[in-house]
Amino acid sequence: MTDVQGAAISRLRAAGCVFAEEEAEILAEASAGADDLAAMVGRRAAGEPLEQVVGYADFCGVRVRLRPGVFVPRVRSELLVRLGAAAVRPGDVVVDLCCGSGALGLAVRHRVPGIVLHAADVDPVAVACARDNLPGGAVHQGDLFAALPPGLRGRVTLLLANVPYVATRHLPFLPAEARDHEPRTALDGGDDGLAVFRAVAAGAAHWLAPGGLLISEITEAQTGPALAAAAGNGLTPTITTDDDLDARAIVSRQP
Repeated sequence: MTDVQGAAISRLRAAGCVFAEEEAEILAEASAGADDLAAMVGRRAAGEPLEQVVGYADFCGVRVRLRPGVFVPRVRSELLVRLGAAAVRPGDVVVDLCCGSGALGLAVRHRVPGIVLHAADVDPVAVACARDNLPGGAVHQGDLFAALPPGLRGRVTLLLANVPYVATRHLPFLPAEARDHEPRTALDGGDDGLAVFRAVAAGAAHWLAPGGLLISEITEAQTGPALAAAAGNGLTPTITTDDDLDARAIVSRQP
């Protein structure tokens, strides 16, 4: 261990980083030298997510580029990728709605090469980041379905919508990394956390192909209302969970 790395570990420990040694190693590998490492350690010590500092996150078998201020993909979202990849084959149209960095679409395409992938987000910083991850891909900026090309109506086999689902009143209790460094639009799901999901469920039937799937992440407490929202818009919903990932997904099929 160099003196520079030792200083980095000490500073990260003092800032409360539980895995200071591992984080210092990751930061050192990503840095361009001692001065760069010191600057990166300073950002991390100030509370910025490690993934935003180093500029990437390893997620579901792919390396996802990240920019400051972009939602960091969560390990639990691997459930959405697994369910989505199992439902498509090459040539199918896949939409990653509320895409953030584009991590979900990128991971599904990694598992099923040849899908026709579109991604969309309302946040211009997220859209720029998704374009980093999906070069040559179709990444659109706009509010939910308004961002998508009209020609996709009725043709989408898989609609991945990792919508914001934190209830507004719970936002102050999120970890500071998320609360202070990720966009509120990627977190705030309204009064009960389901406002954006309801909007997606209401529009999904116009975009999904027959038998197409809408897959979203929810909490256990949201299960009943989410099932009702999907069924009320003509979809047939089921719930899938993964205890190892602490993940819950609602999978809604177009008849």
